[in-house]
Amino acid sequence: MIRKLASGKYRLYSRKKNPQTGKRRNLGTFDSKKAALQHERDIQYFKRH
Repeated sequence: MIRKLASGKYRLYSRKKNPQTGKRRNLGTFDSKKAALQHERDIQYFKRH
């Protein structure tokens, strides 16, 4: 899940909520939405290889 921050940057959050905190994990902050989408794809790739 990608959200735009007030600073204009984009943050990548995990799809599932953390059961301990009830919030989503921060998986990185990026300057552009394109960079955040690319990192999300990279994560999905490495989860299966």
